[in-house]
Amino acid sequence: MSSLAPPTTVDLTPGRPGALADSGTLVWRGLARWRRDPGPLVASLGFNILIVLIFAYLFGGALQVPGGGSYREFLMPGMFVMTMVFGISLTTIAVAEDLERGITDRLRSMPVSPLAPLVARAVSDLLFALVTLAVLLVAGLAVGWRAHGGAGATLGAVGLILLLRFALVWVGIFLGLVTRGQTAVVAVQTLEFPLGFLSNAFVAPATMPTWLGAVAAWNPLSATVGATRELFGNPGWGGDSWAAQHYPWLAVAWPIALVAVFLPLSVARYRRLGG
Repeated sequence: MSSLAPPTTVDLTPGRPGALADSGTLVWRGLARWRRDPGPLVASLGFNILIVLIFAYLFGGALQVPGGGSYREFLMPGMFVMTMVFGISLTTIAVAEDLERGITDRLRSMPVSPLAPLVARAVSDLLFALVTLAVLLVAGLAVGWRAHGGAGATLGAVGLILLLRFALVWVGIFLGLVTRGQTAVVAVQTLEFPLGFLSNAFVAPATMPTWLGAVAAWNPLSATVGATRELFGNPGWGGDSWAAQHYPWLAVAWPIALVAVFLPLSVARYRRLGG
């Protein structure tokens, strides 16, 4: 996602109602940037659709669905969550670019609530994720995926996916504030794939070595994938571990825990910039 445009035209005069209004202004400017420069959004959507097509049509014939059923219905909940993971680097890059271009320093020098730029980034990236997820839902329908759990369960599954993305936004914000240079950003991008594949998105944790399977079962991504498969009525791996039996609860608990850790860390780091 592209970073915020230079803040020279932002109306952030003293006396405005604080963080909420400032955040709204910065979110609006971020959305306007998408309209002027849609390239990053289009590229991200194209990449995610390409990954769906690769797994659905190239790898699908080689993978067995546990208990039978449609491989593509098994696949798509994992792809929805993997897309949220790929967003970590987008957030990290956007925050790091703002730092390198001096945009963050200029915002800090203005009468802007110290929470506003971070909240605006979180909201903007969550809206970006919402658009991405909507496109992937359509792509999933096009390749044969269906949700069988009813409207309420489907909305609940979408909510859990976006809740995870909101938590990962704060991970990305923190990493963007502490990393420096393109090498650090590439390192973040490189870690996304192990984080995503060390889960139950594509491979059953029971087939892994015992210790590795335990790590995969407790991966926050596994909780969201497992819970959304259940809500969508799609086939899944199952499992006898405590984590596998409580994925719906963990799909809520893990994001809350991540936000509780990385939101305060991000705010503290932001306030120390230039100190």
